[in-house]
Amino acid sequence: MTDAGGSAPERVARVVLVDDHRMFRTGVRAEIGRTETTGIDVVGEADDVESAVRVVAETRPDVVLLDVHLPGGGGVEVLRRSAPLMGEQGGVRFLALSVSDAAEDVIGVIRGGARGYVTKTITGTDLVNAIFRIADGDAVFSPRLAGFVLDAFAATDTPPVDEDLDRLTQREREVLRLIARGYAYKEIAKQLFISVKTVESHVSAVLRKLQLSNRHELTRWATARRLV
Repeated sequence: MTDAGGSAPERVARVVLVDDHRMFRTGVRAEIGRTETTGIDVVGEADDVESAVRVVAETRPDVVLLDVHLPGGGGVEVLRRSAPLMGEQGGVRFLALSVSDAAEDVIGVIRGGARGYVTKTITGTDLVNAIFRIADGDAVFSPRLAGFVLDAFAATDTPPVDEDLDRLTQREREVLRLIARGYAYKEIAKQLFISVKTVESHVSAVLRKLQLSNRHELTRWATARRLV
């Protein structure tokens, strides 16, 4: 491998980009996808859970760059449904690439089987290096995020369980996080590609499961758990 501006690469890593923002995928492809210099061959793209699972199964890349928040259930759902491919000899490896630096997001995808987690502030050169390290079986984290994983695994071999949070489905967690960040129902519906009525149903379910009365209590609950 080489850096983004180096000479011809010694080897090539086949990569799939999974992110629901087309412009971001285009930018990443332009930054690192110059195979002749970076050694990264972008063999597929996807913008939601269904297309991600399909493209990963069809292309069997070395590394999947996976956003955490995706329509259809999020990055954790992609990991769950792609688990058989991760277990194969020389199987697919996942590197989370997200704007979020929330502890719950980091722990969630690591529990799901991702080998690392970096934020979208990463440089192109560092991302290329991270991809090759993941392909080689290493774990890669943005500096601050590594602490979340170490803390989670410090006491036992498995991350701590939040029984209240575990009552929620993946979609309910997505709605919870957006509500806590101050999004209106219409904004949440647009971002998650669901109807306003469905958002209302998810909010009602979250309030019921957590035994909360309104979105203000919900926001305090989420903030206390560093989900925002």
